[in-house]
Amino acid sequence: MSLLDFALPNSRPDSQMMLTERQLLQSVVEIARHVYSAMASSVFLVDAETREFVFEAVAGEGEGQLPGTRFAPGTGIAGWVASSGQSIFVDDLVGNDLFARSAAESTGYVPSSLMAAPLMRRGDCIGVLEVLDPADRSRGGLADLDLLALLASQASIGLDLLVRARSTDSGSGSLTTDQEALVARVTSGVRSATPATAAVVLTMLTAVDDILSRSA
Repeated sequence: MSLLDFALPNSRPDSQMMLTERQLLQSVVEIARHVYSAMASSVFLVDAETREFVFEAVAGEGEGQLPGTRFAPGTGIAGWVASSGQSIFVDDLVGNDLFARSAAESTGYVPSSLMAAPLMRRGDCIGVLEVLDPADRSRGGLADLDLLALLASQASIGLDLLVRARSTDSGSGSLTTDQEALVARVTSGVRSATPATAAVVLTMLTAVDDILSRSA
């Protein structure tokens, strides 16, 4: 399965994207923004054809106009995260060599601090989760970066499961009503939970996914 399966190029008029993927990524950025009391959160996915970064979900600053916007491969801190496969926190972006200020200015919002984590699938980076200007209480400590990495992991796992389910389902591949209700309850609960509680929940979900994968 190529990385193109995960790029959801909503700037292409000839491409159709299932609502489920959009809802999944939007829930992730909304949770991330809430947990860190940040000005904005976003998910870039890598277009496997062009290797460009594509804004696929945004919460907060820019959410009305940024989805579908593309940046050149390797741009800024997202480019470093994608190539290294590591999470990062930059407390002061002024003068930081990795920060692509011109790209940030083109979005209409220039952050002063930033957290980012890779969305990994089988050793490959398929995207990047970013949090812009987290509150002072979230200063990029190990626990904060671990939680961000867990959120990124949930996004990539969810995309993987959705694509695999769709490839083996002769129907539409959409969730049942009961499944949608469960996802909604979990999303609501994690959004209102403390960072520590959210981390525990996400760790449990990762473990469940591992069990399901091994039993498939």
